[in-house]
Amino acid sequence: MKTFDRLHPALQHHIVNSLGWRELRPLQEDGIEPILAGKHCLMIAPTAGGKTEAAVFPLLSRMLHENWCGLSVLYVCPLRALLNNLHVRLEYYTGLVGRTCSVWHGDVSDSMRDRIRKQPPDVLLTTPESIEAMFASPRTDHAAVFCNLQAVVVDEIHSFAGDDRGWHLLSLLERLVRIAGREMQRIGLSATVGNPEALMAWLAGRCAGESVVLKPASITTTDVDAQLDYVGSLENAATVISRLHRGEKRLVFVDSRSRVEELATYLRHQDVNTFVSHSSLSAEERRRSEAAFAEGRDCVIVATSSLELGIDVGDLDRVIQVDAPGTVASFLQRVGRTGRRAGMLRNCLFLATGDTALVHAAALIDLWKDGFVEAITPPPGPYSVFAQQVLGLLLQERQDGIHGWRDRLAWFADVRAVENADGDAILGHMRTEQILSDDQGVLWFGPRGEKLYGYRNFMDLTSVFTSPPLFCVKAGRREIGYVHESSFGPRKSGNVILLAGKAWLVTRVEWTRRVAFVEPTELHGRSRWMGMGPALSYEVCQSMARVLASEAEDSRWSRRAKETMKLARSQYPWARPESVAINHDTSGKTQLWTFGGMAANRTVAIWLQHHLGLEVAAD
Repeated sequence: MKTFDRLHPALQHHIVNSLGWRELRPLQEDGIEPILAGKHCLMIAPTAGGKTEAAVFPLLSRMLHENWCGLSVLYVCPLRALLNNLHVRLEYYTGLVGRTCSVWHGDVSDSMRDRIRKQPPDVLLTTPESIEAMFASPRTDHAAVFCNLQAVVVDEIHSFAGDDRGWHLLSLLERLVRIAGREMQRIGLSATVGNPEALMAWLAGRCAGESVVLKPASITTTDVDAQLDYVGSLENAATVISRLHRGEKRLVFVDSRSRVEELATYLRHQDVNTFVSHSSLSAEERRRSEAAFAEGRDCVIVATSSLELGIDVGDLDRVIQVDAPGTVASFLQRVGRTGRRAGMLRNCLFLATGDTALVHAAALIDLWKDGFVEAITPPPGPYSVFAQQVLGLLLQERQDGIHGWRDRLAWFADVRAVENADGDAILGHMRTEQILSDDQGVLWFGPRGEKLYGYRNFMDLTSVFTSPPLFCVKAGRREIGYVHESSFGPRKSGNVILLAGKAWLVTRVEWTRRVAFVEPTELHGRSRWMGMGPALSYEVCQSMARVLASEAEDSRWSRRAKETMKLARSQYPWARPESVAINHDTSGKTQLWTFGGMAANRTVAIWLQHHLGLEVAAD
C-alpha cells in the first residue's frame, strides 16, 4: 500500500480532485505514517515547504477514521498575521471533509468568541496568550471547550523555544492535558535548526509517547545563488533595488521597523510599486499590503523578520537582504521564500550599508557554506514564567483556589526548568509579599495579589513579556498602525512620521488616549520604535574575526564589496579569532575586542564592574 493510500478516502479524493495535486511533497509523504500512528513529531522544512499540510492532512484523516468530535486539534502560531493567513487555507481544507476551523486571537470579535464557546470547531488556530486568556476568562467553560482535544500543532516552534514564551506554551500544554484527561499528540513545525532532536525532546516534555524527527534534505550551497554587494547607505540600497530585477517580485528584508519605513519611502520616490509589512502596522493595513503584494508582479515588499515566517505572499522572484540577519537560521528562512517554481534557484542578494554590516554578511555566508546552523536553546530558569503560571492557575480555578498545587506545578521540575527548591523559594516570596495566601494547602490570591492581578487585571497575566506602550496612528477613522511617542518630538502637532511606507503630517496628538491623528503629506519624516536588534552569537562573531583576519575573497562578493572589505581589514589588522585585543583610543577609553558575542561580552563587563569597579559597556 502506498503511504498516500493510508489517508481517509474522502481526504484522498479532495487532495487529488479539489486541490488538483498530482503528488505530495517528501515531507508530506514522510509525515503520514508517524502522525497516523499518534507519534509526537518535529517536522523540519524551509518556508513554503508544505509543513502545514504535512501535519494537517494526517490529523484530518485521523479525525475522520476515529470519529473525533468537538475541538480536536489546536493549531498554535506565534503571530496573529500568520494565524489569519493560515485560517483561510485550513478553513477550506476542513470544509472539504465536512469539518470546521476557526481562529481566536486578540483581534477576533466577542460575538465570534461566543460562537466558539457555544459550538467549538474541530480545529482552532490561536496563540499561547489567547489560550491563557481563555483559561482566565469566567465566560469560558474550559472542560466543555477542551475536553475532546487530541492533538496540538505548534507552528514555527523555533520562534517559541528560544525564549520564555516557549516555557509559557509548554505550561499551557500541561494544563490542557489535565483538562482533557489524556496525553495529546504534539507536532512541531520548524525551519532548519542545529539541534532537532533536542527541540523534539523539549516539545514532548514528559509525554510517554514515541517521538520522531522528520527532516528532508536541507538547502545546500549549490541550491542557492547568494551574492554580496556594498552600497554604503539605505538611499543607495533603494537605487540598486529600483534598477535591478525590474518586472520581478522582490521581498526585501530590513531588520528594524524604522529602516523599513525609510527604505520604502526612498523606493516610492523612485516610482517603485512598494508595500510594507511589519508588526506595528494595523491588522487591516498589513492584510491589505500583503494581499496586494501577493497579487502583484513588478513590485517590492519591504519587511522585518515577521515575513520570515510562513505568511503566504505568493511566488517570489528575489529575496534581498539589507545588511544581514542575526543568524544563519534566519538567512535560511528568508532564502527559502524563493525557488518555488520549477527550474528556479533559491537566491539572496545582500546589500551592505556599512563596513560592519559587510563583514557580518560575509561571516554569515561563510558559516552557511560550512554547514553551520544555530541550535535552539530554551533559556534556563524560567522563574518569571513559573510565578505567572501560579497566578494563571488561580484565575483558571476561579474561587476554588489550587488544591494539590505541588502536583499541578511538578512538570517544571520534571523537565528541569525550575527545580523544586527554587519553586518553593518563589512561592515563599509571593506569600511574604501577600501576592499569595496558603490556607491549609490551598493556594489563593493574597490581598496584594487580588489588587494587582484579580479579575479586572487578568489580561496582564496572559503574556510572559511586555512591550513599550505605543500610540495608535489614525487618518480619520482609518487605523494605520502604531509608533513610539518619541516619534512626535515636542508635544505639539506638525511632526511628520513614516508609516505604511508613506509620510504623514501629525495634526493632533491626544496624549491621554495615546492616539495621533494624521493626514498625507509629501514632506520627509521618520518614525521611532524602541527595541534592540538581535544579539550576535559567539559563532557569528568568531566568523567575523576570521573574515577580517583573512586575505581571501569570495566569488560571491561584488567589486565594491571586495574593495570595501580590503579597507575594513586594513582598519582591524589585530583582529584574530579565538584571541582578545585591547585598544586604547585617543579619548582615553579602552576597548576590549573579544569577538565572543553579546552574551560573553556582558559577562565580562559585569565581572569587570563587580571586581574592579570599572565603568563598562558591552556591545
